[in-house]
Amino acid sequence: MTKKKFYAVADGRKPGIYSSWPEAEAQVKGYGGAKYKGFVSRAEAKSWMADPKWSQKKKPQKKSEKSYSAPASNASIEIYTDGGAINNPGPGGYGAVLLLREGPLELSGGYQHTTNNRMELMACIKGIEALPTRSETVALFSDSKYVVNGISKGWAKGWRKRGWLKSDGNRAVNPDLWGALLDLTEGLKISFHWVKGHAGNPLNERCDQLAVQSARGDDLIVDTGYKG
Repeated sequence: MTKKKFYAVADGRKPGIYSSWPEAEAQVKGYGGAKYKGFVSRAEAKSWMADPKWSQKKKPQKKSEKSYSAPASNASIEIYTDGGAINNPGPGGYGAVLLLREGPLELSGGYQHTTNNRMELMACIKGIEALPTRSETVALFSDSKYVVNGISKGWAKGWRKRGWLKSDGNRAVNPDLWGALLDLTEGLKISFHWVKGHAGNPLNERCDQLAVQSARGDDLIVDTGYKG
């Protein structure tokens, strides 16, 4: 059986031609009325995309299959992030997926010794740093309430105003990464959204895979900001 190497997405989150199924899947899974098909060559995929009468319709979803509906977002660019550390603290990694007009962009990295929260923050930082423009609206999705609440509820801004002290007088943890994230979001039209982890969200699951792979990698670097 000939292996399909190209996937044409005619109707999905980001229509286009993708060279791997995980990339294409991120555009169609949970997207109502998605239209897509696999091909053995890019030329065939392009030809199918050019035909307004697409030859394959989305198969009805079986009741036993898990479905996923992305959180409502009118943003031009979406960023999904995740991070973690083995045994926390321990070897850690982050993963981020940016949904751009030209297609998805995956980012990941690993550190020798760090924490879950630091990697959650790092994923957001790396994702925002990779934005091709700062003039468009951005929606960031994370399964870390620590991160989402820290930005959305203004906690991090308050900590910085008080010299990185929390309202109870205790020192805020990870001021280096919170400071970097606050600087990156300044002037950016960005909203933070919480998504439940390990709940069938394909993009969150992909970020988790990237983070775990990175944490278990051989080329881990030092997290110089970690004060464990």
